[in-house]
Formats: sequence, structure tokens, C-alpha cells
Amino acid sequence: MKAILKGFLRRAVISGGLEASQLLNQLGAMRKARGRGVIFTLHHVRPYRSLPVNVNAHLEITPEFLDTAIRRLKAEGYQFAALDDVPRLLAAPPDQPPFAVFTLDDGNRDNAEHALPVFEHHNVPFTVFVTKGFSERSHTIWWETAEALLNATDRFTIESDAGMKNHTIKTIHAKLAVSDLINNGICGPREPLAIARLDAAARRVGVDPQAIVAALVMTADELKTLARHPLANLGAHTISHRGLDFLDDAEALNELVGGADYVESLTGRRPTCLAYPYGDARSASKRIAALAAKAGFTLAVTTHAGTLDAGALAEPLLLPRVSLNGYYQKSRYVAALASGIPFRLAG
Repeated sequence: MKAILKGFLRRAVISGGLEASQLLNQLGAMRKARGRGVIFTLHHVRPYRSLPVNVNAHLEITPEFLDTAIRRLKAEGYQFAALDDVPRLLAAPPDQPPFAVFTLDDGNRDNAEHALPVFEHHNVPFTVFVTKGFSERSHTIWWETAEALLNATDRFTIESDAGMKNHTIKTIHAKLAVSDLINNGICGPREPLAIARLDAAARRVGVDPQAIVAALVMTADELKTLARHPLANLGAHTISHRGLDFLDDAEALNELVGGADYVESLTGRRPTCLAYPYGDARSASKRIAALAAKAGFTLAVTTHAGTLDAGALAEPLLLPRVSLNGYYQKSRYVAALASGIPFRLAG
């Protein structure tokens, strides 16, 4: 019950902050918080799924909400731009309309099936960040594996440093608690080993991590087709989606260059834009940004929350983004997030 209550309270606090921010936005307060524009982060865009335990609900929005978000931004006076245009827009005179950019991480198939028609309808450009290992099926997506595992069984066994560990997860509370354990165990310097152990545990209860990737992520041919669309652009998201700051310089650079090589093989041109795996302190550090520059990137996005002003040009390889989160699919929340007020209030 503690895990459920904690999640509920956290979402209630965030919802309250968004409601307060939108009220301030409507009153015309804190106008400078909006900055010059905003880059949005998305992952899945697909119809609502009803799952007993949807630990990845924050990573998916419906096509209807994407449409609502774009309509709200239009009503708020935003122009829509490609990610490559951000430096030019930030350097433009300050009297220009604010801009909004859409980015989607990981290369999920629903980006083409469900997001693209919405973007087409509104003539909105977008960037999909491609993870080579997911597209080539050489790496699994651990957070998707974990969710499938939790929904597939009431008990499982997973290897740990101390030996095999048995988990009984008959209640929602127990499943959420184990989800936290899995997350905490994977997000560290031994990430590949932790993922391998999770994959093995999933297979023991009939969950195939490789099949999950195949079902969710676009192949090279699908990505090539998407890249030919005039509104679409492909950016790099490394080879394996590992936390880059846990790697030494040579390993991290290999991830960055390898991700760029793969996108170039799909599109015929070298990508200049990068999304860091996870986008937080696990990957988006000044050290990794310097390596990203060495790898040839000129623009890179994080998941650090915030809007953009002209000062962002000082660190174009550490740009903030704003998540369109599945828990907060309301039109007024889009306006609140774009206003930048929530991030100023949060410090």
C-alpha cells in the first residue's frame, strides 16, 4: 500500500502544481518563464491500454491527446519547428512567436502508426531518436520487459549477487515494490548484467524480451520509410541505451559514434542531433556532452525539465525538454508546461 500511496501523492502534488501554474499563466504572471520555446519529449503514442500494473504509463500518451496538445499550443500562439531549427530560432529577434518542437525517443513503431497521422494533420515536424540495438534486436528494453514480467506472473525468481532471489507478487503493492527494486538495480554501473538477469527471469515465466522489442520498435526498413517523410527527421539515441556516464570515455564515445553511424546508414546523412539515454545524470553530464561534440553532434537534448531562452545557446549539447507525461493528459496542462512556470516554481 505504501508504494501505491506514494505514487498517488506524487501525482497529486504534480497535478496541483500544474493547476496553479496554469492559473498563473492565465493571469499573465511569470511571462519570462516561457522563454523562447519548448522541446517536448514523447515515447509511445498509442491507444490507451488497460493493464493490471502499468508501470510505464508515464511513457505513453494517446493520439487524441497529442492532437489536443497541438491544438492547445496553436491556440497559445506557438509556431512548430524542427529540432534542427532551434539554434536559429533562439538567435532570432525576441519579438518572434514562441516555438514548440516535438521529439520521440527509442524508435517505437507506434510513432509511425499513431503519431505520424496527427503530425501530418497539423503539418508539424518531429524528430525520432533511434537506438541501434533496439532496431537491430541486439538489445532488449528492460523497462518494457519488467512491465511484462510483473503482469505475467505472481511469482518469479531472479539472480542476484547473493544467489537466486524469489519474489512473490500477488498484490499491486507487491508488484510496484518489486518494480522499484528492478529500477534501482538496473540504473547503475552494472546495467548490462542487471538487464541480463532480468531477461533471464522473464524467460523463466514465459516472457520473451526479444519478442517485446520486435513488437514495439521499428526495423531499419521501417525507419528508412519514416525518414523519407517530409515532416520526419531521425536523430541518434546511442547503440544500447546505457547510462553513458557510468562508462569510460572510450566506451561512451563508441556508443555515441555507433548510434550516429546507424542513423547515417538509414538516411544517407550524418545526424547532428542526439538524445541522451535516460536524459538525466546517468548520461547527460558535461563530460558526456564534450564527447558528444567530439562525435560530431551539434545539438543534444536531455530530460532535464525546462523551457528555452537565448541563454540555451551557451550549452546546445545539454538542452532541456518537457515531458508529455501519460499521467497528465489534459489540455490545460500542456499550456502550463509550455509556460515554463512549473519549473520556475520547482526551482
